[in-house]
Amino acid sequence: MSSTAGQVIKCKEIEVAPPQANEVRVRILFTSLCHPDVYFWEAKGQTPMFPRIYGHEAGGTVESVGEGVTDLKEGDHVLPIFTGECGECRHCKSGNDLL
Repeated sequence: MSSTAGQVIKCKEIEVAPPQANEVRVRILFTSLCHPDVYFWEAKGQTPMFPRIYGHEAGGTVESVGEGVTDLKEGDHVLPIFTGECGECRHCKSGNDLL
């Protein structure tokens, strides 16, 4: 796999900038639609808060990491989640995550 670290990449209809500080760009290898994906896809008249790319239940590999990311490196296998984890709050420390 050729490295695209620090480069803008084009994924079909969108362009993905290089990761900024504390961000990670993931090459999605496998994905699936879940019920919330289908709900938002079919919903009419909503004002999106951010771009929606369906199929967030996915698996892939880290393609590049931004400054400050210390717990992941290029090539790591990952399962993206809808919202990030801070690692400090009660929920993050509870151990009730998927892994």
